[in-house]
Amino acid sequence: MLRVLIADDEQVIADSLAAVLRQFGYETTTAYDGKTALEKARSFEPDFLLTDVMMPGLNGIELAIQIREMLPPCKVILFSGMAVTSDLVDDAESRGHYFEVLAKPIQPKALLAYLTGTVSGPDHSNP
Repeated sequence: MLRVLIADDEQVIADSLAAVLRQFGYETTTAYDGKTALEKARSFEPDFLLTDVMMPGLNGIELAIQIREMLPPCKVILFSGMAVTSDLVDDAESRGHYFEVLAKPIQPKALLAYLTGTVSGPDHSNP
């Protein structure tokens, strides 16, 4: 069973995504801020990190970078509803970190397509 760590400071979004993914056989856990997500990743060891970009404290991009360093096989999908996200993603890419970004609201079919590999993101290897 694949494990998905979902991080979003909007609790209803994190919980809703977790409920949808559980219906499709994924094991999920949620965190409502980046710091808690990083702590949970240590014990949960997710196969996927699904995280909002804009969160207070540790944002989703920095969270993703730290989780990739800790768990290199973990795949990352970012999501955001804010235009400022592109600047953060561009900054991460300039440092050699490439992430797929989905727009909020996330459509369950699109998310499942990414998780199952039906749709693939950019062809960049992890640093």
